Amino acid sequence: MIKEYKTPGISLLKNDIDNKISLEPYSWLWPEDVEYVYDFHKSLPFYSPTPLVSLKGLARRLGVKAIYVKDESKRFEEFGLNAFKGMGGIFAVGQVICRKLGIDPQKASYELLTSPEIREKTKDMVFITTTDGNHGRGVAWAAHMYGCRSYVYMPKGSAKSRVEAIKRVGAEECTVTDMNYDDTVKFTRDLAEKNGWNLVQDTAWEGYEEIPRLIVQGYTTIGREVLSQIKEMGGEPLSHVFLQAGVGSFAGGIMGYYSKLLEKRPEFVVVEPSKVACFYESAKAGDGEPHGVESAENTMMAGLNCGQPSIGVWPVIRDLARYYIACDDELTERGMRLYANPVHGDPAIVSGESAAVGLGLVDRIMSDENAGEIRKVLGFDKNSVILLFSTEGATDPENYKRVVYGK
Repeated sequence: MIKEYKTPGISLLKNDIDNKISLEPYSWLWPEDVEYVYDFHKSLPFYSPTPLVSLKGLARRLGVKAIYVKDESKRFEEFGLNAFKGMGGIFAVGQVICRKLGIDPQKASYELLTSPEIREKTKDMVFITTTDGNHGRGVAWAAHMYGCRSYVYMPKGSAKSRVEAIKRVGAEECTVTDMNYDDTVKFTRDLAEKNGWNLVQDTAWEGYEEIPRLIVQGYTTIGREVLSQIKEMGGEPLSHVFLQAGVGSFAGGIMGYYSKLLEKRPEFVVVEPSKVACFYESAKAGDGEPHGVESAENTMMAGLNCGQPSIGVWPVIRDLARYYIACDDELTERGMRLYANPVHGDPAIVSGESAAVGLGLVDRIMSDENAGEIRKVLGFDKNSVILLFSTEGATDPENYKRVVYGK
């Protein structure tokens, strides 16, 4: 049973999910099944957990118990990635190499995959992908780190700064097409088949599911870090987890990882731009099937501008998400400014357009008297412990300055 609630700039669906549903289909995301993913990430000489920040001042002002933010702007920042996508890229590209060379993927380490013997075998390998920005940068960087080549394609309207960032981390070429995101994915797929290149896409479709699954598994390490950090901080059990969704890989990965691990599952909230909310529309249809929408040309949340849910994670999100929210760009602008100019005592966080929407939503819902019904439906109160993921830094520096500083 799906119920819809609205206030200006925000639309919310509440999904009466079946808490007794079998979790077995998501076992590929359970801690015991992804331990080797964490082991691989630990083998990276440059790996370290990103900070988990407690916004105590803002929590007090909004009247909730705690607000935690996972700051992914610090992820592999020495390489200029500054986003969570590198975790999926470095793992998935490494796994493709293992499969090509007959290496046991569960025993591979970064040291092995970058050894002179292996590099000699992989020097002519080519990786290709479509991206709105961060995914392509992660794949290009990963290919470069393994000594391989990469070609990256972006949809029309992509910011020049994102193109240049992808080139800086090692892409052979980064090309902006005259097509939207979903059509660019199809173009890239055909190009990979024609040239025998390795397609590393973070969305799955029928016949292409293994590699997107590897990318999703790569994100589970982030979920593991959060739980470990909350425990170290002596934090309370989570009540709400806000997860941005483009094709849904990150949201599905975190939900699946947490589905069995936590004693009491938190309420998962999927967040998308109003202009391209494919998970929202899929949930609203109520038939259990994924439904695509047209990719938008003018949403600021570029990393979430994806019109087709990945079939690899759609069942996870369908069965585990309690709420779906579609919201206007004004909410992410609100979040960007709030992160940059925090409540007294809270640390500042550099949060990009696709990263800040969760904070903007929480602040608006708790502060605006017109959002009272949505606040009640979400169950926000003095006992709420909210987890947000600031998934990227200022990946479009010019737009970041305009939003945050009015320049």
